[in-house]
Amino acid sequence: MNKYLKELILWAFIALPYVYLATIWNKLPEQVPTHFTIDGVANEWSSKTSLLFIPGALGIGIYFLMLLIPKIDPKKKIQQMGDKYYSLRFILTIFISLLATYLLYLSDTGSIKNPNMLLALIGMLFAILGNYFQTIRPNYFIGIRTPWTLKNEQVWKNTHRLGGWLWIMGGILIAILAFFISDNHIYSMVFGAIIFLLVIVPIVFSYTEFQKEKSILNK
Repeated sequence: MNKYLKELILWAFIALPYVYLATIWNKLPEQVPTHFTIDGVANEWSSKTSLLFIPGALGIGIYFLMLLIPKIDPKKKIQQMGDKYYSLRFILTIFISLLATYLLYLSDTGSIKNPNMLLALIGMLFAILGNYFQTIRPNYFIGIRTPWTLKNEQVWKNTHRLGGWLWIMGGILIAILAFFISDNHIYSMVFGAIIFLLVIVPIVFSYTEFQKEKSILNK
């Protein structure tokens, strides 16, 4: 696929929240809800003009960030991912675009009927990103970047192999539990606990793997 066509597709998704906002703009009140409690009840309001910045900050921001990263990567490893990096950009752009559109929808409706579903979508994003972990080359911007993974390429590979599996399983678990745990407070605690494990386990693992590699080299 032509690279210009690929970028055009990404911009089509970036424009989606703006298109949706244009369709609901005239029926929005001057003050719209912009923050909700854990139970889905609005507790903060802002001028509806503030909604103009939600799609921009999310969609356009992530687009230019991921466009810039390969150019400033000193190791030039991200460029070696080729189409897989574009696939990663594509997935993140779609997710951020849909998230921005959903946030606009919430401002229109004024409440969240099922707050757990938003966290379930985030869980699925974790699962999808985990699938790409083994394709990420050592770099300073994307992936599990600890002092030990950045210093040793084998530690990077081992950590991302484990991290990818954890993120896939953890993300799926987060999504499934959204349908079984109806109490928003309990689900939020479970969500937080799983996210904590997805972050801390690969960090600890990278340290232990580095020590193993170090001991092998010292023999």
